[in-house]
Amino acid sequence: MSCHSERGIYPPRNLLLACALTGHQPILRPEIVKARRFIVKHLTLLLTLLPISVAAFAQSPTAASGQPFVVEYYYKTKWGHADEFLRLFKKNHYPLLKKEVEMGRMLKVWMDQPRYHATEDGRWDYRVTIVFQNATVANEPFDEAALQKQLFPDQETFQREEQRRFEILDAHWDLPVKTVDLEEKSR
Repeated sequence: MSCHSERGIYPPRNLLLACALTGHQPILRPEIVKARRFIVKHLTLLLTLLPISVAAFAQSPTAASGQPFVVEYYYKTKWGHADEFLRLFKKNHYPLLKKEVEMGRMLKVWMDQPRYHATEDGRWDYRVTIVFQNATVANEPFDEAALQKQLFPDQETFQREEQRRFEILDAHWDLPVKTVDLEEKSR
């Protein structure tokens, strides 16, 4: 038996309700059947894979064990501005990072500079490595503005110099890194 009214098949939004109330099977066009199968198939796949991905994340050593979480911040300055960038970084940003180390949010902060030249595509001038207490601390919200106001009462100068520090950059990127245990046996 099909589910329809005297004036024809029920509109799609009322069809399933009408069929449920009358106990009849709905009449569906082939494209609707195909779309339903697609949705059910992909929803089933998603619901199957979701617990696996959550379990994999929970088992990752950095996330689960509270181990230190390392992020490298790369800065590529416009030609001729590397020294100015370094001066502004040391004056305005490094004190904030040192304060966060004192607070225990970060364990260590340091800066590296390449010894030799690289290709322009691969060039970076400074790499700042920050070791956070753990992944949670690194990703949770942190009120840096309050710390900035505490350390730099002259906010107008601070903001102007920080703006300049970013104006002289060609590129900036952040790269979370993990240590590979070379002694660990292969699975």
